[in-house]
Amino acid sequence: MKKLFNEFKAFALRGNVMDMAIGVLIGGAFSGIVTSLTENFINPLISFITGAASYTVADVAQFASNFGSAVVNFFIMALILFFLLKGMNKLLSIGKKPAAPAAPTTKKCPYCQSEIPIAATRCPHCTSVLEEAGVQA
Repeated sequence: MKKLFNEFKAFALRGNVMDMAIGVLIGGAFSGIVTSLTENFINPLISFITGAASYTVADVAQFASNFGSAVVNFFIMALILFFLLKGMNKLLSIGKKPAAPAAPTTKKCPYCQSEIPIAATRCPHCTSVLEEAGVQA
């Protein structure tokens, strides 16, 4: 049972699964903005233009308030998801050893200061011979 739980944890906490879950939640929150935009601005604007309805300043203020509320809800959801993901990444990094720095693959030419492969014996930029000059960068 413990092996099954560990396998599920490795699957669920993999980067692409978490990214997909966050994307679905953000998409759902964003659909609230789109719905509010449609219901509070586009539909009333079309109704007003076609003469099907007339609106007062209080109606327009209510529409703007509803849309603003949807935008604030979206940003609150995004902030909560950001902190949740940040906390999960912090928990997953506990106990992991930092990766050892990779061995250098390039060095600087002592003559022209350009980056060259570490095994190079002659600089491809200034054509200086590095081994004969006794220079090891």
